[in-house]
Amino acid sequence: MVIADPHARNLRIVPVRVVGDEDLEYSDKHREQRELPLAKLHPTIADIIKPELGVIIVRIWKDRKNREKIKLAARVILDSSIDVMEARVPADFMREKVGSLTALGEVFRAPAFQIRVSGEAANRFLGLKIGDRIDASFIGLEGKLLEIRGGSDLAGFPMRPDIPGPVKKYVLLSSGPGFRPREDGERRRKLVRGNTISEDIVQINTVVIY
Repeated sequence: MVIADPHARNLRIVPVRVVGDEDLEYSDKHREQRELPLAKLHPTIADIIKPELGVIIVRIWKDRKNREKIKLAARVILDSSIDVMEARVPADFMREKVGSLTALGEVFRAPAFQIRVSGEAANRFLGLKIGDRIDASFIGLEGKLLEIRGGSDLAGFPMRPDIPGPVKKYVLLSSGPGFRPREDGERRRKLVRGNTISEDIVQINTVVIY
């Protein structure tokens, strides 16, 4: 599922030195996006980027010559003992993705991030429709709601709010989701999903309600 933060506008991006920290875990649950890893920031940097949801993006230069960057979404831990202009991320992540324990990078509040849910957590969404809201505490966002804005199935066919039920059908479209007209008045018959979440939906798009 994709979680968007509507308050994350006019992002403040802060350049930092990214350092691998052996005390921060990076296991299969993080690699598979079932849980966000942890990252440490000095409180001064947190005051600048203001991550209300406690989630940040650490963007790391892997190869500056080729302008290659690696991105990590992480839950932030405030640590006043580290350098002000330093961000610490799991050492295993740095070894696997960057090939070094230190690199230049930047941090900012996460405008959106992904979490993979399964089992009981995924079953919470079955039968819900676009526009419905659900308590976000099951992914660690206490006191927040998630509003369902859309989704897609394994083949990428999108859900549409104007088609009732957990169905898959061909409809004549003049606009998205599911179709982008190339000229005014263009219409196409496209295969899309209905507005209700079923077991066939593999991605759910949500937005945080404060």
